[in-house]
Amino acid sequence: MSVLLSLVSDRHTSVKALLLAAILFAGSQLMFADARKGRPAASSAAVAGSITKNDSLRFNYYFLEAVAQQNAGHYDAAFDLLNHCLDINPHAAEAYFMRSLYLSELKKDSLALRDLQTAAQLRPDNDTYLERLAQFYLGMQDYAKATDAYERLYATHDDRTDVLNILIQLYQQSKNYDGMLRCINRIGQVEGETEAITMSKMRVYELKGDKKNALRTLKELAKEHPNDLNYKIMMGNWLMQHQRQKEAFDLFTEALKEEPDNSYAQGSMYDYYRANGMKQQAADMRDRILLSDKTPLQTKMVVVRQVIADNEAVRGDSTEVLTLLDRMMKASPKDADVASLKVAYMQLKKMPKMEVDSALHHLLALSPDNAGARLQLVQNALQGNTVSPWPKQLCDSIIEICKPALQYNPDEMAFYYYLGLAYFMKDDNDRALDTFRRGVGEINSQSNPDIVSDFYAIMGDILHQKGLDAEAYAAYDSCLQWKPDNVSCLNNYAYYLSVKGDNLQKAEAMSLRTVKAEPKNATYLDTYAWILFMQKRYAEAKIYIDQAVQNDSTLSDVVLEHAGDIHSMNNDVVNAVKYWKLALEKHKDVNEAVLRKKIKLRRYVKE
Repeated sequence: MSVLLSLVSDRHTSVKALLLAAILFAGSQLMFADARKGRPAASSAAVAGSITKNDSLRFNYYFLEAVAQQNAGHYDAAFDLLNHCLDINPHAAEAYFMRSLYLSELKKDSLALRDLQTAAQLRPDNDTYLERLAQFYLGMQDYAKATDAYERLYATHDDRTDVLNILIQLYQQSKNYDGMLRCINRIGQVEGETEAITMSKMRVYELKGDKKNALRTLKELAKEHPNDLNYKIMMGNWLMQHQRQKEAFDLFTEALKEEPDNSYAQGSMYDYYRANGMKQQAADMRDRILLSDKTPLQTKMVVVRQVIADNEAVRGDSTEVLTLLDRMMKASPKDADVASLKVAYMQLKKMPKMEVDSALHHLLALSPDNAGARLQLVQNALQGNTVSPWPKQLCDSIIEICKPALQYNPDEMAFYYYLGLAYFMKDDNDRALDTFRRGVGEINSQSNPDIVSDFYAIMGDILHQKGLDAEAYAAYDSCLQWKPDNVSCLNNYAYYLSVKGDNLQKAEAMSLRTVKAEPKNATYLDTYAWILFMQKRYAEAKIYIDQAVQNDSTLSDVVLEHAGDIHSMNNDVVNAVKYWKLALEKHKDVNEAVLRKKIKLRRYVKE
């Protein structure tokens, strides 16, 4: 019964808000409720007639003081004052009501309920008390008492259709269908008999199993709207569901005779043919629906999805569905929705990537702002690629896909990311940097932190390559604000700081996080070892550089040279020279002249 509970506020709503309501209603609503009905207003004390004038004055003083204390946020004092008020006048409905709100907040539900019941009993004419009591019953899932309370509330306010709607759901919960009908009729008396009310009655008759009255209601609706075929078709659908096929067929036939292009009638007749095993007639009606430019898109989608579901149920040939989709596309060559449905079906059937890509390109030709289709093309292009940097052909393909997106989807950051990355992989750093900077301009609070973080990380790498270290460091800082555990950024940032000898403590802290995250990553181990080396912590550096060499499957020349340098400073000349010679054999990213000098002198020398 979550639907019912959603209709009312939670009974543990904040004390401050509820007490404010209590003050308002205990003042104006309470004191003037009787006056609205043409009777003099009366206080609870007067109703009870059980306290003296002096006690009445004392009660009013302490009650107003309780309100003042509550407004000041002194809830304990307010609660104590309410208790004192009830000692003075045990028949004061407003005090019981106000105290119930405190007890509810304190999770003392049974005591809160008792106070609410007392308040409603003392002042049965007070809508606020009664409605709050009804809501409390709902919160306790005591639907019988909630029903009684709402009926009492409606008895004094027969124009409140919101109360009637709650009662309808309460009666449905208890399967009291006559109660539901009674409430629906009451709504009709207030709002007038509408189509929605009539349909609601019909559904209740259905729940009740009263087929005769359900059909009678539909017939009356169709009779009241003779120019609207939808009601006749609706009645046909009801008859078909209740195994009165011949009568349903006659109604559908009449409707199609009057309006041959009525999609509702066509869809119902299609369902009729399918239900009765009339395959050829169903196929003909299906084509009539799907290939007509007069059929609303929603109807087409319902039918074609049914076709797909039927095909899947019998594990049919997917080419039959594809052929039908192609026929639909030929009949409506500019319909992007049909093209999109074909793509979705091809992906469902896991068709070859080349064929799916062709369908995606066709969809983009019809709907160039379809970001989903464009991103799928990007994902398909990258699928299976394990080479870094990307091959030139792949970079060109990503650029071709993403570049138009900056015009059609300028707020979609993923396109800036992939486009900038493709330029970066091609060593076109100027275009890459420009793309990333434009993408950064689209960042907002809803942006994907992973993408934004990578944006800044790559920008930092590019800026470092351009010798703009201050800007590079700023980009790295932004990266880590979005994703503090971006290990690639942490590693590069730390390494570049160490090479410059800048802020080695910060570099060490960042590098250590990467080693802890990936303890067998040779690059991260090498960075950490080198930072320790720069701090002249040679023994510690040796531990990590040896692990780097052990985990470096390619034995890069940089790692080998670092290993030689660190071993040299640990007085291990033999291994130092060995590593330097291995690095010299590769000398891809190292200074060959410096390496030869180290080997010749058999000691570490700075570049």
